Amino acid sequence: MEVYEVRDEMYWITTDVSKLDVNVIHQFLSKESYWAQGVPMHVIEKAIKNSLCFGLFYNDVQIGFARLITDKATFAYLADVFIINEYRGKGLSKWLMKIIQAHPELQNLRRWLLTTKDAHGLYEQVGWTKVPDDYVYRFMMRHNPDVYKNMENE
Repeated sequence: MEVYEVRDEMYWITTDVSKLDVNVIHQFLSKESYWAQGVPMHVIEKAIKNSLCFGLFYNDVQIGFARLITDKATFAYLADVFIINEYRGKGLSKWLMKIIQAHPELQNLRRWLLTTKDAHGLYEQVGWTKVPDDYVYRFMMRHNPDVYKNMENE
């Protein structure tokens, strides 16, 4: 897979997984996110390995992340988007989203999905819309909210 990279002064975004700081990603997701509390390191490593990942950096320090599960032909699911607290309020999440959506291998996808509890405003600024009420009934899910608790000793 070809590396996709965009720079803007001291900030840069890359899909090069060798540049990712898995400790930063694990720290945020397991301790600070509301959606992945307690996620074990090995799960993060496996998710990164099997996804298209975007690391956001200031100089050489990782300050943000997003992960896309996609076939690069028809569908993409956006997950694990974050900017660490010290760098919020600078427009970086919107920039990250624009760069992800501009990725050359992700053009002409039929559908993108994500779930969010509190960032609807961000995603609406970059072209996302809420799922219409008549459409939401089409969705189904399997959810195991305690899955990470069962992995504590792994």
